[in-house]
Amino acid sequence: MSESKSKFETKVLAEIVVFAALSAVLYVFRPFSMPYGGSVTLGSMVPVLWLSMRRGVYAGLIAGAIFGILAIPIDIALLPYSPIATPLQAVLEYPIGFAVLGLAGIFHKKTVAFTIAGVVISVFIKFLVHYFVGVFIWYYVYEFPAFGQYLYPAVYNGLFLVPEFIISAIIITILVKKRTLEYAL
Repeated sequence: MSESKSKFETKVLAEIVVFAALSAVLYVFRPFSMPYGGSVTLGSMVPVLWLSMRRGVYAGLIAGAIFGILAIPIDIALLPYSPIATPLQAVLEYPIGFAVLGLAGIFHKKTVAFTIAGVVISVFIKFLVHYFVGVFIWYYVYEFPAFGQYLYPAVYNGLFLVPEFIISAIIITILVKKRTLEYAL
């Protein structure tokens, strides 16, 4: 392996750790939280989304998974009820549910339309992960209100992911217009 290749990998690894940590720090600042998990934050998904658009899907998936692992103790400390129902649910909603943010890297072209498409796809897949966990795990742990197994998880997860998507899309748009994805490549 050449020396320049080794430095590049170290640089990307350092970015992955820094951006996952930045996402975790932003995850603490929440104007709104749902009782069993899910929050509207000050753009906590943006660092992972930005990194994945800058460095690719693989770097984004790793950063998102690290962010998800860091989010577990944050949610345990800040939420009124435990965000962990079962070990399977914890793995699906945290490392996997947050890792899918890295899929924004599929749309790595540095235009507003492509980056917004990346945000839409990654946040929608994150919604689907949380939705299916709600339908197939949370429903059996806690009985949902009268409107049931399929509607309640959609409403619950939509209440925080739609505003979180809007915040992320606005910030990513600003970052793309400022050409930040091109810095230090």
